[in-house]
Amino acid sequence: MRPLFLIPGLGCLALIWLAPLDVALPGFALHMLRHMTLVAVAAPLIVLGLPAIARRLAIPPLGAALAEFVVVWAWHLPAAHALGRLQSWGFAAEQASFLAVGLLVWAGCLREDQPLAGAGGLLLTSMHMTLLGALLVLAPRDIYAEICGTAPDLTGQQIGGMLMLAIGTPVYLVAGLRLTAHALQDRSPA
Repeated sequence: MRPLFLIPGLGCLALIWLAPLDVALPGFALHMLRHMTLVAVAAPLIVLGLPAIARRLAIPPLGAALAEFVVVWAWHLPAAHALGRLQSWGFAAEQASFLAVGLLVWAGCLREDQPLAGAGGLLLTSMHMTLLGALLVLAPRDIYAEICGTAPDLTGQQIGGMLMLAIGTPVYLVAGLRLTAHALQDRSPA
């Protein structure tokens, strides 16, 4: 166990689930902050903090990236999103699935034996996070208001998309590039 990583990772989970953040951010933006903290901040810190458990969770990096893609995009479909926002059990299922796939991605991609495959998984994740964030920012209307029964809040949706772009895109991109550099450095002639 590496407390230097584990304690901040668990602290992030406590902060996003227990702190009264709803006074500072609109509903959708808070949703996205929680989501990005789970998959792009807390999950890698927990994986780095619990390397023995991470090794047991590690699946092939591209499979983990595909699992995260499916879970993230599925929860952003309007009906599933409404379930996660309006039902306490839906919220719990959404948050648990985000954390689970986040742990799978980071455990699979940070494996020491496959740095290039790990880089590929993280770079693919960066691309799909960027696409979803851009779609949320550029949508001409609040795509969730009608199904959630809330007043339209395009600004909140745009802030949420920008949080996805500002947190997810660089975290996955930088980690993927770092793994690529590490793999290339290991293969360079002495």
